[in-house]
Amino acid sequence: MKHSQSIQEHIHMVASEITEELKRSLKAYDGAPEKLIEAMEYSLTAGGKRIRPYMVLAAAYAINADETTVAKAIAPACAVEYIHTYSLIHDDLPAMDNDDLRRGKPTNHKVFGEALAILAGDALLTGAFGLITSLVRDGQLDARIAVDIIDELSTYAGALGMVGGQVADMEGEQGITSIEQLQFIHQHKTSDLIVFSVKAGARIAGANEHQLQQLELYGRNIGMAFQIQDDVLDLIGDEQKLGKPVQSDIAEEKVTYPYLIGLEESKSLVVKLTEEAKAAVLAADLAFPNQLLELADYLVNRES
Repeated sequence: MKHSQSIQEHIHMVASEITEELKRSLKAYDGAPEKLIEAMEYSLTAGGKRIRPYMVLAAAYAINADETTVAKAIAPACAVEYIHTYSLIHDDLPAMDNDDLRRGKPTNHKVFGEALAILAGDALLTGAFGLITSLVRDGQLDARIAVDIIDELSTYAGALGMVGGQVADMEGEQGITSIEQLQFIHQHKTSDLIVFSVKAGARIAGANEHQLQQLELYGRNIGMAFQIQDDVLDLIGDEQKLGKPVQSDIAEEKVTYPYLIGLEESKSLVVKLTEEAKAAVLAADLAFPNQLLELADYLVNRES
């Protein structure tokens, strides 16, 4: 990050670069049905801050700021955005959250129909793993490191991770779901992919076990804070800044932290988790920790 840049400016710059990389990555699917690629690209390029890809790159930079090393992290950065985007496409479907807008635009199924939206999500999910194996095929990454990254992506994105969290979220009911169950939902639905992001970037850059453990703690706390902040913003956020309707959690009777512990206590918990995340970064003995520290502060104060 240039010294003159704010963290917000840097996130915006990296988001633009990642969007271009995502577009380029779709060239690997030449020969696939054009409508499928169109649906994949529609959601991949629909906007967003690209926080998860940013975390991959920031973690790699924190370990080793060498440009070649950070460049290798672009593949897992795009992979996690593939996974995140597929989850959003499926989340928005009538059978799940039944949303009409995502990032201020019609949701994928509103444009392409439910069947193609499901298949576009499927293609992104499976394609994510190929992005990582391409590093091995091109001789840029040791196969053992790639296997560790793929293994964690499979776990954090699957039944023991994000998908399991989604199911628990669907089963949650106001008046029944406990704070412990809500913590499970947020940990797996949101936090797991953030943990993957920082660990993948760190693995690419050659992190040791202590650094991986501390970065996992950072990611876990940041992920929880990020989701609780989402709960807060759904109550008091600006619909124009969010790019989606507010108070949708209330309308759908979803269990949230503000519902269970109140708005002010939820805000305090976001601050506490953020400070614990920053403490983990400082304990990790990283060469260049500032991006991760500034990102934590940025996320706790975000409005969208």
